[in-house]
Amino acid sequence: MSDIFISYARDDQSIAETYAKALGAHGLSVWWDAALRSGEAYDEVIEAALKRAKAVVVLWSSRSVASRWVRAEATLADRAKTLAPVMIEPCDLPIMFELTQTTKLIDWSGQTGDPRWRAFVADLSRFVAERTIEQPEPAPPPAAQHPRGAGPSVLVLPFVNMSGDREQEYFSDGVSEDIMTDLSKVAALSVVSRNTALSYKGKTVAAAQLARQLGVSHILEGSVRRSGERVRITAQLLDAASDSQVWAERYDRTLEDIFAIQDEISEAIVAALKVKLAPGEKQAIVNRPTNSSEAYELYLLVRQFSRTGSERMNPLIVRLCQRIVELDPGFALAWAQMSLAEAELSQRGVPGSSAARAIETAERAVALAPDLAEAHAAMAEAVGRGPDLDMAAGRAHLEAALRLDPQCYEARLFAGYLAIDGARFAEAVGHFEAAVALDPKAYRPAGMVVQAYRALGDEEMTRAAARRGLARCEAILAVEPDHGGALGFLVNALAELGLADRARQWTRWAVLFDPDNLRLRYNLACALAGLNDAEGACDLLAGVVEKVGTGWLRWIRTDNSLDPIRDDPRFIALVENAWARSGLDRGDPPTV
Repeated sequence: MSDIFISYARDDQSIAETYAKALGAHGLSVWWDAALRSGEAYDEVIEAALKRAKAVVVLWSSRSVASRWVRAEATLADRAKTLAPVMIEPCDLPIMFELTQTTKLIDWSGQTGDPRWRAFVADLSRFVAERTIEQPEPAPPPAAQHPRGAGPSVLVLPFVNMSGDREQEYFSDGVSEDIMTDLSKVAALSVVSRNTALSYKGKTVAAAQLARQLGVSHILEGSVRRSGERVRITAQLLDAASDSQVWAERYDRTLEDIFAIQDEISEAIVAALKVKLAPGEKQAIVNRPTNSSEAYELYLLVRQFSRTGSERMNPLIVRLCQRIVELDPGFALAWAQMSLAEAELSQRGVPGSSAARAIETAERAVALAPDLAEAHAAMAEAVGRGPDLDMAAGRAHLEAALRLDPQCYEARLFAGYLAIDGARFAEAVGHFEAAVALDPKAYRPAGMVVQAYRALGDEEMTRAAARRGLARCEAILAVEPDHGGALGFLVNALAELGLADRARQWTRWAVLFDPDNLRLRYNLACALAGLNDAEGACDLLAGVVEKVGTGWLRWIRTDNSLDPIRDDPRFIALVENAWARSGLDRGDPPTV
């Protein structure tokens, strides 16, 4: 275990060397990647050194800010509470690191007698000493052995795309994910979750290491090569502990045979593991959502688009789903996906969108597949978060979705909103955190759980969740600067973290970027309310309450994000006038 790990941009190597020598002269052991030997597995060695260091000195410059490697190393150090950042030139730090105490040695020339340097080294030495006392060198953890006598457990690694075309990634991912889904239907098998499996995508990890980390007994890996209508899929099942092959096969077929290939792989794995299928499980494995290979391929594309988090994808998703159901009117998953996209568009007030269509398509999905969790989740979203935000109307479908599949992301997200609406904030935290875990890029549950932690008065978790949400929104906005959903939650996270000036600046930009997005304006108003800017919040709310239904008004009445401005006369007048226009008694009970 070294005292110091130095993280830096390649163009700052000479500065990193100066720091390494100066810190070494003070008796601190330093690791930086000049210590790498030719032939070593760079990624693994660097990651191990980073995790074992007592302090991580990040040299911030315009080059390192732009480096995804440095940002990743800084993020890991920040989570481990080992981050010791140094600014070596004037630069704008990534937002997530602005709150971390950063030492500024902008014009330090390497002189160890410089008072600023001496103060920095003294602080760093104290920090290292504390880590030495509090966190002694741990013994290597014992291997996570698969329990003797337990049923087999399988990790399905994402199949490698061998097509020579990155655009085919959706297809290879879809094949491996559907095999994972098939195996999950076998009660005697334990299958590692999709998100855990995806975390190993693109990495080369020894089977024995996976066995230790996950405690799995077997690993399925494979590859997909597609050329036109021809598909070659290879798959092999490994014994994780011994890294020995249990079963392997190669399939050269046409695209029309894709379902048969998936069935054969799943059945071969079950046979190789000598697992006894319960009644009905064999039929469950071979049941397919569609018999049309063209519809299936388009659905894999839609599923990939829906997970990017991009609001711009929703019109395209609707069009693709319309084509899918033309090819196969009985494809319930496509109807559900179309409903979710339509609901998102209508909630944002996009011209031409229709909440009624969202409900109709969700009803079609439920009618076609009453046992499909995604269909009930789409129905809950469509009726519960439509123009009237009548979330109680979606409760029955939500309960059905969670009963059918507790790992359904859309159901967990809606359940969190329903709990917030009923002021059941601890319950909301559970659902939103489950949704966060199910989708490592999702911004909405990461943003909403901040509100739940705030309502519970958990200061530490509120700020931690705000920083996580901020990071997810930043990642989206780096690709799509006018993403309304990410903009709203970004501003709320900034406000929660006390970065008021940035929050106000982003509010001004957000209104320019997406001026007609009612949900965005509402979320921005909540952020300004948190900054006790009643005037700014009311300016935004004035354009919302005039256009929304009674469900929205009920939400405004109970939304704890607006509590800081509830006594403001203008806010009271806005809400009272809106209720008067609605024709309902303000004393009507909440939706839940």
